[in-house]
Amino acid sequence: MPVRSRRKYFLPGFCLFLILSTALVRAAIVRGTVTTSLGTPVVHASVVLLQNSQIVAIAVTHSDGTYQISSSASGRFYALVSASNFKQITTLSFYAGTADSHQEDIVLESSNARQEMVVSATGTPAPEAPISAAVTAQRSGTFPNRTDLIDPLRQVPGDFVVRQGQYGALASLFIRGGNSDSNQVNLDGVPIGDIGGRFDYSNLSTSGIADLEVYRGPNSVLYGSDAASGAVNVSMSRGSTAFPSLFYEGDAGTFTTFRNRAQVGGTHKKFDYYGGFEAFQSDNSIKMDEFHDDTASANLGYAFSSATQLRVIASNSDAATGTPGPFNFYGIADAGKRSNQDIYLGASLEHRTYGNWHNLVRYGMTRKREEDINFYPAGIQLTSSNNYYGYNTVIDGANGYSVTGQAILNFPGTYPNTVEQVNNRDQVYFQSDYPFTQHILGLFTFRYADERGAKKSVAYGLDQNIERANYDYTGQIQGDYRSRLFYSLGGGVEKNQLFGTVGTPRLGLAYYPVRPGNGPFHGTKIWFNFAEGYQEPSLDEQFASLYDFLLGQQGGVAAIQQYRISPIVEEQSRTYEGGGAQSFLSERGLLRIGYFHNQYGRQIEPVPATEVPALLPQLSSSEQQSLESLISSAGPLEVNAQAFRAMGVESEVQYSVFRTLFLRGGYTYLDAVVQRSFSSSALEPVFNTGLPGEPAPSFSKVPIGAFDPLRGARPFQRPPHTGFVAVNYSGKQYAVAFTGAFASRSDDSTFLGGRDLVEGNSLLLPNRNLDFSYAKLDLGGSYQVLSWVAAYAQLDNLTGNKRIAPLGYPSLPFTFRVGLRFTIGHSSNK
Repeated sequence: MPVRSRRKYFLPGFCLFLILSTALVRAAIVRGTVTTSLGTPVVHASVVLLQNSQIVAIAVTHSDGTYQISSSASGRFYALVSASNFKQITTLSFYAGTADSHQEDIVLESSNARQEMVVSATGTPAPEAPISAAVTAQRSGTFPNRTDLIDPLRQVPGDFVVRQGQYGALASLFIRGGNSDSNQVNLDGVPIGDIGGRFDYSNLSTSGIADLEVYRGPNSVLYGSDAASGAVNVSMSRGSTAFPSLFYEGDAGTFTTFRNRAQVGGTHKKFDYYGGFEAFQSDNSIKMDEFHDDTASANLGYAFSSATQLRVIASNSDAATGTPGPFNFYGIADAGKRSNQDIYLGASLEHRTYGNWHNLVRYGMTRKREEDINFYPAGIQLTSSNNYYGYNTVIDGANGYSVTGQAILNFPGTYPNTVEQVNNRDQVYFQSDYPFTQHILGLFTFRYADERGAKKSVAYGLDQNIERANYDYTGQIQGDYRSRLFYSLGGGVEKNQLFGTVGTPRLGLAYYPVRPGNGPFHGTKIWFNFAEGYQEPSLDEQFASLYDFLLGQQGGVAAIQQYRISPIVEEQSRTYEGGGAQSFLSERGLLRIGYFHNQYGRQIEPVPATEVPALLPQLSSSEQQSLESLISSAGPLEVNAQAFRAMGVESEVQYSVFRTLFLRGGYTYLDAVVQRSFSSSALEPVFNTGLPGEPAPSFSKVPIGAFDPLRGARPFQRPPHTGFVAVNYSGKQYAVAFTGAFASRSDDSTFLGGRDLVEGNSLLLPNRNLDFSYAKLDLGGSYQVLSWVAAYAQLDNLTGNKRIAPLGYPSLPFTFRVGLRFTIGHSSNK
């Protein structure tokens, strides 16, 4: 061919090559790996890339489970993945530009199995199957009619929720026998508990919540302080549709109960958004116990590229409830109110580089205000003492014992009186995780927290303030060997401004001698976990400690130096746990059984001031006597003196009868005992000898812990037997959910020692099995009237059991709510 002819064809061909090359370079590339829950590759899986419900491209996975899709389009995508013998899944929406390379790894589950992706055990998303720790995940679809998380938490093995009354009453969570303040609660990674771990679950609405995860066992390696018994992680909803999705539901029910909830969510190019508001109010069944909670939440995300994303979450709750107290002890409701304003804010920036190296930095802000007011001294004032009493009342314990008398409800003083408490926290968190190989993942975190707390009351002369600047580091490595042996090994170190440096380890192992699959008993898992945790003192514990008492006394600073007194230190925990899980009937069913042994040491308790010097090993006998004389005027001082253990067995079974019908149940046995204590109750147990001149009660020789459990006894409010059942049916038009929560009798106290008509102990009952056992049965359902309208109803406490709360606090009887649900577009859940 002549040179001129070659040039004639070369120039257009070169231009075409440049155009095609430019188009390829500017293509959005989506790549990843499709695996089973155990990490084995899924071959020939179909990966369909969709945008605005239109198919953009299709790929099929290779022998190693990898796939790659290119598209000249940009914007929001999601993938539809299917394979033989696996459930078809749809990924979350993601943004990819024309010059982006997006990594989307996908985990498929068997067509019969029910597995969830969780983050609580490892700090990175992982399927439940290879996890060695005990984690239970619930999605919002499993509790659609609930107003708070109390009943969903009762559907978790090892969990026991105590609510001191009705809607709005203080609700606490005990995990595996640990203390109620030793569980860290996070909202999208932002800690939202009080300083020291206390958290009231009554003020956490389900509005805007997409996921709930409960980790059982110490996990201070990942979460630092306050995760000495467990962790509760809550995730907010996200917008997912290409257009605004509107959602509204409203209902009404017994005891003048009303609820209204509105939500909007969607995506627009690089932006995804969600906003929600809920207003709930109820009069409850007794006077002076009205409750209302207004909650607003938002979740906003912006994708600079497929690799870099910014997310901001915010939540505000304004709640107020009456505080009638243990009404059954008095027959008169106390005239009080507790108000809470809780503001949570989180802003995170995360980036994922080629090779799947992931880095995240997050700022978290928590602002909590609590105000307790006692308006006037409710009760009957008797001139003999000027104290205010309840009516003459019979108190019946679940242990068969009973007493009769009038208890002191209020004392003379300044009314109204107010106690204000503030818990503020600002936190910066950094996480970097990198897959060294397909089977080894390394993780490093750094956390800095500035905590500020205050407690003030003019009536009680309180004006206390604290500030703690703390930081901690975590290093962890996790992976697997041939998709059979899975491991996680990590350690954490915290420098706490109050108590100094503390370190914690964690080791988890899981082994599959038989992998899941088709067959009657395919899928056998054995697991073991060891971990240590720690718990920082609360505001009240620090304010009432020996160190802080001396700081407020003349010559106290010199005494601190002379007697080498240190601030109150952290509480400690340790666990050994192990067990097995067995799938059956081609993974339609699953049985889990585990054993745990938790040890809690250096627990903080109030000790009589005269006994405190003897607990300080650095003091000589003469120094103990000198210190005792210096603090003799003090009341009980908070000291790290108590120890207890809690061991037991957890079991859970679940079975998918059909795709629309799912059964689940669980049982937990707990053996908890106080091993060491120096509280006033442990040092000098009380005996109820009755009123002067009257016959002594039949239990007059039984030692009683008036305010704390005795040595060798169970910790209060930890029943040895708990369980749950759930039946869920989800059809095209009907959805029905039946749940039951069960608990045996538990140890407790009436806490009325020294508060009866003659200020003796005649209203105390033996601690053993004082609180009643109960069964709480609930039924909820919905009917899809039209594609955008549904009617629903929630019936709680079907048997009308009023003894679900601790002794003295009447629970809500049978209640119901009925309402309508309107949806325009699709629900904007994560």
